Amino acid sequence: MRIMKTCLISLVVVLGAAIITAVGFLYLWPEHTATVLIKLERDRSGLERKEISLSDGSQYVYLEGGKGEPLMLLHGFGADKDNFVRVARYLTRHYWVIAPDHIGSGESTHPIDADYSPRAQAERLRTLAHALGITNLHLGGSSMGGHIAMTYAALYPGEVKSLWLIDTGGVWSAPKSELQRIIKSSDENPLTPRNDDEFARMLPFVMSRPPFIPRPILNVMAKQRIANYALEQRVLKQIASDSVEQRVSGLKTPALIVWGKEDRVLNVETAEILHKLLPASRVIIMAGIGHLPMIEDPKRSAEDYLAFRASLKQ
Repeated sequence: MRIMKTCLISLVVVLGAAIITAVGFLYLWPEHTATVLIKLERDRSGLERKEISLSDGSQYVYLEGGKGEPLMLLHGFGADKDNFVRVARYLTRHYWVIAPDHIGSGESTHPIDADYSPRAQAERLRTLAHALGITNLHLGGSSMGGHIAMTYAALYPGEVKSLWLIDTGGVWSAPKSELQRIIKSSDENPLTPRNDDEFARMLPFVMSRPPFIPRPILNVMAKQRIANYALEQRVLKQIASDSVEQRVSGLKTPALIVWGKEDRVLNVETAEILHKLLPASRVIIMAGIGHLPMIEDPKRSAEDYLAFRASLKQ
């Protein structure tokens, strides 16, 4: 009994020391801790960070992993490639997954005077795809990424096999969302943080089920967004002035439209408008989920997408 008690005490001491060490790293070296945690998440999902320079001088940084048909996943406004890491865990065993940072976002180049319209971004992404040896692909996009994905498919319908549209933008005839009402009444935009506190408040606004992220890591994540504030205003203006509705009306590309029922950024009724525009589409509304289903419920999001892809073969 005495030996068991001694072993238990030793175990508690070791665990306590480990916790203290982890907390120490978190608060003393948050940047290093964030880098380690991000790499662990990518490794778990079978994704590797890569970069490529294009002929126009722009440089893309992207995540890549898996084998099979290429699936390019496009993040939304103010986000980056790591928005798809959690859902990619269930996809890299089936597909060749590529998740780039858009030009102007994340680690890709940030030319201040570039054209950031969905058309320009789609054309750049096609150049990226071709540079990777991809001429036919499946596209997925979240929010602004969906806006760009639909534009890509409309411009090059023979090169896009299917669309996965997650709470996508560009459908401005839809009923106003909470975000749009806030912007109209106050000229404040919860999606463009200017300090750490605004960034921390943004996460529960865009997600009904945000993952737990310690505040020191949140502050590290916030730095890039805050530094990119001026460029984001330019990007936001260009995407907000571009409607995709006429562009995609009647587009026959098979599409899975997914929406979080609790989305405060883009009204859930947008899904039905898109469904009517895209004749080969189907809709899934996810209860209890906000604007980022692939982060809030990655397993369910992946299962729904895998079922959609399987149905295309029937």
